[in-house]
Amino acid sequence: MYKVAVLASTNGTNFQSLLDAKKSGILKDSVQICCLVTNKECGAVEKAISAGIPYHIVDQKGESREDFDKKVMAVLDEYQPDLLVLGGYMRIISNGMVDKYRNRIINIHPSLLPKFGGGMSMDVHRAVIEAGETETGMTIHLIDEGVDTGPIVLQKSCSVDPSDTPETLKDKVQALEKEWYPKVVQLFADGKIKVKDNHVVIHE
Repeated sequence: MYKVAVLASTNGTNFQSLLDAKKSGILKDSVQICCLVTNKECGAVEKAISAGIPYHIVDQKGESREDFDKKVMAVLDEYQPDLLVLGGYMRIISNGMVDKYRNRIINIHPSLLPKFGGGMSMDVHRAVIEAGETETGMTIHLIDEGVDTGPIVLQKSCSVDPSDTPETLKDKVQALEKEWYPKVVQLFADGKIKVKDNHVVIHE
């Protein structure tokens, strides 16, 4: 069994895409979404409850990044996940956690990195429009010690039309995320994604 742990802080849109992919068979029976870990009450928790997925809310109050992540890792140790999937996780991962799960933590960012790295959600879409970009998209990447700087696993693009608003652009990008995040998770589970010299190689 290939175990996937999800870390989320918001509505859990990408978490839901994984749950839907399990139901549809895009994620095979050999893949188990073993738990949700979050730093606060959020929509992702409601989705975990509905799906019968174990969830843990880890208190972050007064904790340094390193100490908080030690608490998260202690929770994850109960499940021994093969892959950590960040889905709207509003925290920067500590170096200690990166080291422990090196090349096994993936994140999805709502732009074509390295463009518009470091921003979040609507701020990114707004920045894309203000910059006059005609194309944007999403990037799935590995987490390293930087912010949005890890090796890129996959990018998919969509157009930015003159009539687009940050809200309509978010819808376009989230459609790409919903389609491709589960597929990338399955590629990891199938052993088809390897990291060599800090570059990702996908064996189809």
